[in-house]
Amino acid sequence: MENLDSAVENLIHGSNTLFILLGAIMVLAMHAGFAFLEVGTVRHKNQVNALSKILSDFAMSALAYFFVGYWIAYGVSFFEPAAVLTEDHGYPLVKFFFLLTFAAAIPAIISGGIAERARFGPQLCATLLIVAFVYPFFEGMIWNGNFGFQAWLSERFGAAFHDFAGSVVVHAMGGWLAFGAVLLLGARKGRYREGRLVAFAPSNIPFLALGSWILIIGWFGFNVMSAQTLGNVSGLVAVNSLMAMVGGTVAALVVGRNDPGFLHNGPLAGLVAICAGSDLMHPVGALVTGAIAGALFVWAFIATQVKWKLDDVLGVWPLHGLCGVWGGIACGIFGQQTLGGLGDVNLASQLVGTAAGVIVALVGGLVVYGLLKAVTGIRLSQEQEFYGADLSLHKIGANSQD
Repeated sequence: MENLDSAVENLIHGSNTLFILLGAIMVLAMHAGFAFLEVGTVRHKNQVNALSKILSDFAMSALAYFFVGYWIAYGVSFFEPAAVLTEDHGYPLVKFFFLLTFAAAIPAIISGGIAERARFGPQLCATLLIVAFVYPFFEGMIWNGNFGFQAWLSERFGAAFHDFAGSVVVHAMGGWLAFGAVLLLGARKGRYREGRLVAFAPSNIPFLALGSWILIIGWFGFNVMSAQTLGNVSGLVAVNSLMAMVGGTVAALVVGRNDPGFLHNGPLAGLVAICAGSDLMHPVGALVTGAIAGALFVWAFIATQVKWKLDDVLGVWPLHGLCGVWGGIACGIFGQQTLGGLGDVNLASQLVGTAAGVIVALVGGLVVYGLLKAVTGIRLSQEQEFYGADLSLHKIGANSQD
């Protein structure tokens, strides 16, 4: 019997390790989606730079999170003998890998907002600072109970802030960090003339669509495998993610009047919004949440570009910042049992937790990019921007004839 119990326990640990490893790989693949979404959206002279940023940012994120960020968030370091690290089939190591892919999504999100005019080196420095300090600070507050914030919410409102897969912890954080960076960078040269918007057409709609599809597929690893163990996996999360994605797609198609850029970002808006409450909502609530997010993205993208003259190239503040905020709030609405949800969530806690995420991200973005702007500068020269980041920084274009 003792041998049987040991075998069962060994099987459970091995299954959990494999489960979360597959999730980590799926979310890692999403970074290819971030890359191609940006490649397809920016002008041709900045495609190589987009690809280079995403991969380089991931590498910097891994270093920052391994040595500093994970310790800040969870109090865990990896300065242990390999024999200790490989206990339970190395599950703690693979959990780090999984959560790293979330942390690395932050600079990947920011990259799309600051595209075509940000300096390469300072952006890598920003990635190191954000993933080492800013993101783990809030991640630890929400997902590890650091600083007593969640305990205070539970005592005050009867429920902690609920964010199952990171509508606020990851996406709103990334979007509001990008907002600060975009404000400090300013608009691309020629984007506005005499106060009017000048259209910069996407360079490659098929690449943009490919990036969207890669992100959509990987998102099911992002959401479903946030359960982190095989025993906690829920089909509700998968179906809610699907319905939110569909709702966002249809809303963006209708409100965006068949524009392919809006269409392919609509499902992403829905998926951003459903992350927080995907384990609580009824699928109909998820559909409504996604539809509102898709429409919100289209409206906010147009408003930022045309009315407010905020040159957020990929619309990452509307997509991740605002739809992430909506996701945190929607969890507190559609997660209620009266609306078909599973309950154990409080709207007041969701509002306070979401506001806290916005404040940390916005202040963090302004501090990090403001510091780098003062010390090294964060923007390409006018000549570099004119010729494009590909030739100016990487000495090669996307095609051989460039």
